[in-house]
Amino acid sequence: MREKRPKHATFARATLASLVALFAAVIAVPCSAQALRPKVEYLYSSVSIYPPSATSMTVCYGFVCRRRYILDFTPADKAALTQILKAGQASAAAERAALQKAVIWFDRRMGPILGTDKRVAKADFRYFDDKHNYDCWDITRNTTSLLLVLNMWGLLKFHDIGDPHYRGNALVLQTPHNTSVLVDRATKVEWVLDLWPRGYLQPPDVMTVAQWVTED
Repeated sequence: MREKRPKHATFARATLASLVALFAAVIAVPCSAQALRPKVEYLYSSVSIYPPSATSMTVCYGFVCRRRYILDFTPADKAALTQILKAGQASAAAERAALQKAVIWFDRRMGPILGTDKRVAKADFRYFDDKHNYDCWDITRNTTSLLLVLNMWGLLKFHDIGDPHYRGNALVLQTPHNTSVLVDRATKVEWVLDLWPRGYLQPPDVMTVAQWVTED
């Protein structure tokens, strides 16, 4: 006959098992649950979409995210982006160059799916072709999301994701425009990663925010 265990021992084991399960659930919380900077979080709440997770992101297009697509990252996607970012491990400048290539990868990945392989530089409502284009808000959201995913994967060594920046001065005919921003962890200098002024598969602009705000 099997020896019966005391009830208190059974209860203790059940309690311990519950605590272990709870701890596992806590450490498994998706990275998207991490606190975002308020201006970054507003990129998503303003158009009622979720921030990215380590496995997927909402791709905005059609101007002000009126069209949307859920990109679920495949193992091949992660491998490709990891390989691209490996080339940027030597320095902050090298990482920014690698991130340019990561944005080009994203442009190529989405082009045939969304029809944005027909997109043009500096697209906005004046082009009357929203279904094939991103405006600057779409690109700011998408690039920021991609950067957040890369950071969740532990691929950003030299930069953090900063607040998106705005420029626009009608008095000097400067076009209103937004961009995603990287912050150099060592120097705290802000850098833009801006695809909107470039056509399909062209490298996004990379420059300091201080220079970017003076551009047209």
